[in-house]
Amino acid sequence: MSTSAAYVVRIADGPADMEACFAVRKQVFVVEQRVPADIEYDAYDAGAVHVLAVTGEGLPLGTGRLLYGAAAAGKTGGDESVGSLGRLAVSREARGLGVGAALVLAIEDAARERGLRAVDLHAQTHALGFYKRLGYAVYGPEFPDAGIAHQAMRRGL
Repeated sequence: MSTSAAYVVRIADGPADMEACFAVRKQVFVVEQRVPADIEYDAYDAGAVHVLAVTGEGLPLGTGRLLYGAAAAGKTGGDESVGSLGRLAVSREARGLGVGAALVLAIEDAARERGLRAVDLHAQTHALGFYKRLGYAVYGPEFPDAGIAHQAMRRGL
């Protein structure tokens, strides 16, 4: 768990937390970025570790998820010792407050707790600098996902 004066980042626990995670994702991906809802929510959500950033009053600010084991293997080149960070979303009101970085750190902590040696992600190209500042390195060519340019990145733990 990570804390700031303005928010707390924790593992999502229970239906209310999952609703909060999905609400942030809907606002960021479906509404702002126009990702079709039918591809935003997937079968991986049920087995993923979700993290949630909330204000002291419980207002959701951001979310992200970690896939691991067989669920991550398809995204990490078949290596089950590498987790897959995804669906990182921060509400418009919370951007610039460090919420995104705190979510990434919480996901990395969850990966370490599961014995993973690295974390992969597929970053939207406009966010490459954000992830590079957190120690992630680009590998492979640019590719489209949901009509948005992405690149694969990895960070050893």
